[in-house]
Amino acid sequence: MSAVVEDTTVPPQVLLAHHLKSLKLPTFAREYEKVAFECVRAQVDYPRYLLRLCELERIDRDRRNMERRIRQARFPQTKSLDTFDFKAIPSLNKSLVLELARCEWIERRENCIALGPAGTGKTHTALALGLAACQRNHSVLFVTAAALVHELIEARDERRLRSLQKQLAKVNLLIVDELGYVPFTAVGSELLFEVISRRYENGATLVTSNLPFDEWTSVFGSERLTGALLDRLTHHVHILEMNGESYRLATSKKRARKASAIAAPDASGHGHTEPKGGATDTD
Repeated sequence: MSAVVEDTTVPPQVLLAHHLKSLKLPTFAREYEKVAFECVRAQVDYPRYLLRLCELERIDRDRRNMERRIRQARFPQTKSLDTFDFKAIPSLNKSLVLELARCEWIERRENCIALGPAGTGKTHTALALGLAACQRNHSVLFVTAAALVHELIEARDERRLRSLQKQLAKVNLLIVDELGYVPFTAVGSELLFEVISRRYENGATLVTSNLPFDEWTSVFGSERLTGALLDRLTHHVHILEMNGESYRLATSKKRARKASAIAAPDASGHGHTEPKGGATDTD
């Protein structure tokens, strides 16, 4: 066994910083002096001093890993369930959404499908569940259906389809957003079907669509392929019914009514103004 020889000409702080960087312990390097002073004041022994540093390193590493998973998920924006207005979509099963946020369905490699017209919060829900998955150490990839099909066709043309398919099969949660807005070619439908088929019982998939199941044939162009795809997606599935008026449209109407009420002249011919401290509408 070889012994580690220290260079006595180099200050110990410099050597320590070098070793901690090599061991990939940035929090140790940043916090060891501060924690040492705190432990001296509190008369904490060496094992507890090291324990504190280890805890700080682990917390910081978990944070960095979560941030990396969020970046790799390619979310168009980060949203959580804390900002979701469940009252605006009374048809949505709130308890089911909160249960899904625990991510046990991802560990069981099940699927989730959110159905409803535009503006009812399907994408927000998908983003929030994807964020929850990242926070619970799951790899996630978010992509619209049209973009995914385009990427698959491009990968096929460039002879890297197999590599992309492996990547899509490996991720813990694949979120396919906005299925139904753009019909696919026969080739695109087959490539997307293969992605779903490869993930069947091997990974969790979340799909959002503005179309009910019986209209999916208009997107894929083949009853046989659509039936086979739905058979795989709905075998182990949680369905979120999100019917109702568009939240964005309702918000726009509310703002328009409020603006009209402010601008409308009263009996004296003057425009109405809100009294200070008065009640206001909220989204």
